[in-house]
Amino acid sequence: MLQQTQVSRVIEPWRRFMDAFPTPRRCADAPLASVLQLWAGLGYHRRAKALHETAKRIRDDFSGEVPSSVFALRSLPGVGDYTANAVASFAFGERVAVLDTNVGRVLARAIANRTLRTAEARDLAERLLPDEHVAAFNQAMLDLGAQYCKATPSCTSCPVARSCRWKKEGGVDPAPLSAGVSRRQSAFEGSDRQLRGRLLALLRDADVEFRDVTKLLGSNDVSRVGAIVERMVNEGLIERRGTRVQLARS
Repeated sequence: MLQQTQVSRVIEPWRRFMDAFPTPRRCADAPLASVLQLWAGLGYHRRAKALHETAKRIRDDFSGEVPSSVFALRSLPGVGDYTANAVASFAFGERVAVLDTNVGRVLARAIANRTLRTAEARDLAERLLPDEHVAAFNQAMLDLGAQYCKATPSCTSCPVARSCRWKKEGGVDPAPLSAGVSRRQSAFEGSDRQLRGRLLALLRDADVEFRDVTKLLGSNDVSRVGAIVERMVNEGLIERRGTRVQLARS
């Protein structure tokens, strides 16, 4: 849920989700439609499907227990390096670095004072890990980037300002485009992402006739909406049953 989404938007959906699905097995045994219902407000709904598929894999291949190793976690649908390392570190105490956009800024500014390629940032993050209390160190790096070393940094109040190479040496801000762990998103208003979200919101309430979808989404572009529907069907998020469209049930 936290992938590309602010914590403030995640808290309430997460609570609802955990009330309904306290274990991977409970999530795996539920229909995808139920997962999509509880994903309301979070966007990027392919994450919900990946989470449902991951729950099935955990149920079927890992006896219902979330695996602890980065290698096993990376084998799960929708789980990349950041998520695998974060789960391994915070849930299981593994000695691995957690690298996201926030940490990438800290590394580029405070440690290197230059733009870092992804591999460089990962290597540097690993080399900085302490021998003990790795999870606490990872959390501190995340918080440092989120609260102080932001896109527009708060250098005057930053607790590491005295040792920050960029602060001491100056130069062009090295943080933009460093670490390669995030991509700038296109505008949401008027985008396909917006129409996809509207369609899923409609289908959470009830199935709809396919011929009515374009009008219900507030669009006049029948071919565009039709293409969006077909992509979402192919992605397994929704289904067409005869003349009607519904949330995927499987």
